[in-house]
Amino acid sequence: MGRKSTIARLPLDVKAYIEAMLATGAQTLDELIVDLQARFPAASHGGNLPSRSALHRYGSKLDRRLSAIKASTEAAKLIQAQAGDDQDARSEALTALVQTELFEAILSLQEADDPESKADPGERVAMLSSAAKNIATLTRSSIGLKQFQAQARARAKAAAETVDKIAKSGGLSGDAAEQIRREILGIAA
Repeated sequence: MGRKSTIARLPLDVKAYIEAMLATGAQTLDELIVDLQARFPAASHGGNLPSRSALHRYGSKLDRRLSAIKASTEAAKLIQAQAGDDQDARSEALTALVQTELFEAILSLQEADDPESKADPGERVAMLSSAAKNIATLTRSSIGLKQFQAQARARAKAAAETVDKIAKSGGLSGDAAEQIRREILGIAA
């Protein structure tokens, strides 16, 4: 296996600063190098700051990861908007986070396939195993969530019908009973 990148070996505060600056894209690589030299003079004098090419490689990987996270977040928003489900939004958000982790695992697999990475075949098998486990977990989670949502809709429908019967037998007008029914069913829609 190849050695860790220059950036991965940096102190956490320097690495976090580099990641933040690369993520915002506010500076060119040359400007970032000058900024790092001014902000972290001890690391600069010790020759411990990354080169322009190391920043570029790390920035490319970071961009791919950020793109994967954005894509999974947008997909989760679109699915929720189209499905109109709000029975268990937290579980849906957790499922989206699991999807993001799965994207990360896939990116790691792709990076391990890169000839420069010199990944050990055993590590690659372990990553494939991890990806398969994450897919299985995500599938089970999604099925459980959909079952819960279907049960919540069924309970709301039954409650609306019960309220409708009680309201009509209690002398409530048909329009008022229908409005109550729509309100209850609107919760589960």
